[in-house]
Amino acid sequence: MSPVLSWNLRERSSLIYRILHILDCSLVCAFLWLLVHLYRVPWNPYYNWLELVVFIVAFISFQYFQLYRSWRGWKYYREFLVIVRAWAAVIGCILFYFFIFKISEAYSRVVFIIWSFSTPFLIFWAHIVVRKLLRHYRSQGKNIRHAIIVGAGDLGTRMAAYLEQIPWAGIEVVGFFDDKLELRQELDKIEKPLLGKIADVHGYLENNDIDYVYVALPMRAERKIFRILRECRDQGAQIFLVPDLYIFGLHHAEIQSLGDMLVLSFNPASDWKRTFDVIFSSLVIVFGSPILLLIALAIKLDSRGPVVYRHKRIMATGRDFDCLKFRTMVVDADQKLEKLLREDPELAAEWKKNYKLKHDPRITRVGRFLRKTSLDELPQFINVLKGEMSVVGARPIVGRELEKYYKGNGDKSAGRYVSMKPGITGPWQVMKRNDMDDYQERVDLDDWYVLNYSLRTDLKIIVKTIACMFSGKGAY
Repeated sequence: MSPVLSWNLRERSSLIYRILHILDCSLVCAFLWLLVHLYRVPWNPYYNWLELVVFIVAFISFQYFQLYRSWRGWKYYREFLVIVRAWAAVIGCILFYFFIFKISEAYSRVVFIIWSFSTPFLIFWAHIVVRKLLRHYRSQGKNIRHAIIVGAGDLGTRMAAYLEQIPWAGIEVVGFFDDKLELRQELDKIEKPLLGKIADVHGYLENNDIDYVYVALPMRAERKIFRILRECRDQGAQIFLVPDLYIFGLHHAEIQSLGDMLVLSFNPASDWKRTFDVIFSSLVIVFGSPILLLIALAIKLDSRGPVVYRHKRIMATGRDFDCLKFRTMVVDADQKLEKLLREDPELAAEWKKNYKLKHDPRITRVGRFLRKTSLDELPQFINVLKGEMSVVGARPIVGRELEKYYKGNGDKSAGRYVSMKPGITGPWQVMKRNDMDDYQERVDLDDWYVLNYSLRTDLKIIVKTIACMFSGKGAY
């Protein structure tokens, strides 16, 4: 792209934000006028002065809080929080204006309260509309910003791949800079060139129109990082440091403050998860109690023995707990298993591989139905209320599985597994379930969940689990 065209696009974007700035201030004033007329409040000269004061204060506050920065790639809630802070400053100034001139009685309190609390949402809605239009515009290859990535290792290529996945951000990676020229062939696979060594970044920025510089170097390369900051901050491009958190094996690291010091936390923020678990499990137990009673009665009528079966599983921190299930096997199932494995080498091999038997003769008639529909796991909602499990999480496993398969995976998988509570359902439940041939697939799915869990992911898994319960695919 030519420098002239790039400059035009940048100017056009700045013009859009300047227009949006004026429109926001006008929208605030127009909304106040509309509320006054909707509530049939007599319009008086004081409202004319208020409109003028509001427009000026809002114009200054919105600019001060940088509402019109580039929000490319930012989440919506962050923009909303900035809008709330900017609007709070406006309301504070208006209240001070009322206090100084003793004119609060000239205005309708109902209108002022509704206007004060509703306006941030109105501004946010307007910004969403603009962002949607800009995202569509950028996804068409227009209004593009250009970036270079310093560091062509795993972190840099990961950054480039992520930017490719979000075309609505309108950021195109021009190429990489790295001192390891042998990485050139690796970069050819992602169709991005190696533009030169790290020392060449300064000269490249002088002669090319670049908007963003992403420094994707390991923290141990602090000298190179400081050199880029020292030499390139006056070249017109915004510089961002991409922290190499992936070397620690956790995606859920976050920056927190300890007084004036910034610290990096690797403790999963799961307070929302516990709240969700308690509410969801309570609802299931209360509204599902008739089904629970019917299942308990069917188990009792089908075969002798207890209704609920307890078996040891691993919870967070690696401790054992009694995982509850409706009993689906005959009472002396353990003794029968030993006999089956001694007499049938094929069953013994299957058990050694999966710790399950696809056609297990120990399962009762009711038990087979419960397993097919996953209703045997309903008592585990009690485990959730006790804080031993989550509704969604990694698979509940026994100690020997943790030792053999998870610790045998470089200890990373074991550490991830015991950092969270196991779940009643999870990605393993909604994908292949028990149809997986390779145990490593199960470990990989557990790893994936621990590294990527979110409320949205949990809700998706729950919906898919319900579908699997009706289909019965992969359950035995």
